[in-house]
Amino acid sequence: MSAALAVVALLAASPALAAQCPKLINQINTTAGNRFDAAAAEARAKAAEAEQLHKAAKHADSVKAAQEGLAKLGVK
Repeated sequence: MSAALAVVALLAASPALAAQCPKLINQINTTAGNRFDAAAAEARAKAAEAEQLHKAAKHADSVKAAQEGLAKLGVK
């Protein structure tokens, strides 16, 4: 029973994660703006990684990478 609930929860969460990836990537790019410091460069690299993961339908990994990029910019 609990395994079935876990599968249902995972399937329900996938579309939400899929929609969140581009928003987080856009937030990184907007926040980094015209900055040329090391933190901004690292954040942009994480955004690119997140975009590739999103395209590969690895949305949980994409969200994680994007959140790491935002953290490098000091965004919680």
